[in-house]
Amino acid sequence: MIERSHLSIIREVDRQGSLTAAAEILCLTQSALSHTIKKLEQATGTAIWLREGRHLRLTQAGIHLLQLANRLLPQLERSEEQLKEYAKGERGSLRIGMECHPCYQWLLKVVSPYLEKWPNVDVDVKQKFQFGGIGALFAHEIDMLVTPDPLYKLGLHFEPVFDYEQVLVVGKSHALAAKKNVAPEDLINETLITYPVEIDRLDIYNQFLQPAGIAPKKHKTIETTDIMLQMVESGRGVGALPRWLVEEYANKLDILPIRLGKNGVSKQIFLGMREAEDSVDYIKSFIEIARFAGIPQKLKKPNQLKSN
Repeated sequence: MIERSHLSIIREVDRQGSLTAAAEILCLTQSALSHTIKKLEQATGTAIWLREGRHLRLTQAGIHLLQLANRLLPQLERSEEQLKEYAKGERGSLRIGMECHPCYQWLLKVVSPYLEKWPNVDVDVKQKFQFGGIGALFAHEIDMLVTPDPLYKLGLHFEPVFDYEQVLVVGKSHALAAKKNVAPEDLINETLITYPVEIDRLDIYNQFLQPAGIAPKKHKTIETTDIMLQMVESGRGVGALPRWLVEEYANKLDILPIRLGKNGVSKQIFLGMREAEDSVDYIKSFIEIARFAGIPQKLKKPNQLKSN
């Protein structure tokens, strides 16, 4: 009873705001579009939308169908794209969602050799899924999720690819710069600068400060790594970042990494994907290259990344 054309019409009317504009996008006449929805309303016995002057307002039934369209149509469109790519002898594209602010710079080390090895696979990195990556995977908006905090759900698979240490970063002239490690109490009078992330998802809070019942004097959020570290360098606060990232910036900024506690805070980067696709050859290859990107340079073997 419900056909793809119904969902496409409802979605496009919602996007364009009018029947006329939607009909033009869908290459239909306005009367054909209206007639199609009218037949659906007659078949289901319920109105899909109501006219309010020149505007249309979706009924509850219409809202339900719009939600269905937004969920199903991207999956159908993605499947059609993949079929076309397979028909051309191509592998397709790999859409990667980022749920980790500093991971973007690590990802660059993975993408370059991957593109060299898989010339027929396009890579698209989407950073808008800061903490909605799981939903994006289920909705087929992305094919892989880069995250330090996997959320295990039925139908998803997560692969750990890179171990790292979360550290405190301070300016070289900071009072804490001489310490090998810091205790939670050392941050009581500090301004802590972090990415704009919920506190319960910040490792320095949930794995270091909160278990000790400690809070910093002030908490600021900055979205850009470069600006954050320039603020730290100028003595306007301290930050918490992966050690590898701090050491990269330490070559051009007067900053230092300091261990959080005597044992440190250990983390991993995970790659999440749909279980049905974790055996796809170009996805498996990305995982292998991602693991390799986390190996220190001196341990890497020459030509390890070359195609067979």
